[in-house]
Amino acid sequence: MSNTEQTGLIKFLQGKRLYLRPIENEDLDLFYKKALWDKEGRRLTGTQAVLSRKGVQNWFERNSTDSSRIDLIICLQENNQPIGEMAMLDIDHQNRKAAVRISIFDKEYWGSGFGTEAMSLLLQFGFENLNLHRVGLDVFSYNERAIRSYQKLGFRQEGIIRDDLYYDGKYHDSIVMGVLKEEFLKK
Repeated sequence: MSNTEQTGLIKFLQGKRLYLRPIENEDLDLFYKKALWDKEGRRLTGTQAVLSRKGVQNWFERNSTDSSRIDLIICLQENNQPIGEMAMLDIDHQNRKAAVRISIFDKEYWGSGFGTEAMSLLLQFGFENLNLHRVGLDVFSYNERAIRSYQKLGFRQEGIIRDDLYYDGKYHDSIVMGVLKEEFLKK
């Protein structure tokens, strides 16, 4: 029996240094404590909502049955430690498109390529398994590290939504980016 089978872990998508697995009820405290209340993480994602632990539970229950989205935890291969979360949202099979979002909530893993590796795994799944043609995202203009990561994967800027976010007393632009299947496969 493999180590994965012994621990009960599901490794949905696997890369060299990390894997993606479904979010489970047991992960909700991780979300509540790390993802929702880290000041810098909230700024980078534009999170302004104030959620209780019960609110996180309600979010999980509502989204766990939504077939137009895939929510995943990002874990290290070496020790199964969760370091972030990501999702493919608004999956539209008729028009062959979806949106993505990602958050690495352990700062020690920022700038080390983990986000790029995780996003690459999810994009590959979307293009090859879901037969998507386009994947899009929004990123705030001050999140330069994320923009560079997305560009490495083939994302292109498609537009700017001016003054889309009011955060810390200032307005910030949102950059709309997208990647087509053939652009991603070239990378």
